[in-house]
Amino acid sequence: MLIALIAKDKAGHLETRKSNRDAHLAYIKETGVVTQAGPLLGADAQMCGSLVVLDVADMAAAEAWAEQDPYAKAGLFETVELIQWNKVI
Repeated sequence: MLIALIAKDKAGHLETRKSNRDAHLAYIKETGVVTQAGPLLGADAQMCGSLVVLDVADMAAAEAWAEQDPYAKAGLFETVELIQWNKVI
């Protein structure tokens, strides 16, 4: 099951993102369930959120992955949405 995680950062938390980026990228690599990922960019071209596509067994697995993400543990996100996604192209 493909799940799109769409997260928006809390205002003024760019340094939180930067300081936890290595741990976040290591988590992506070690869990092996991310098919695509990258930061969302604001009008100023600065990172302000995340788009991560997970390939997991079910929504519960996506929720568990999201809770353990170092960005989430650092309190970076204002909002997080998990939405089932169907790849067409």
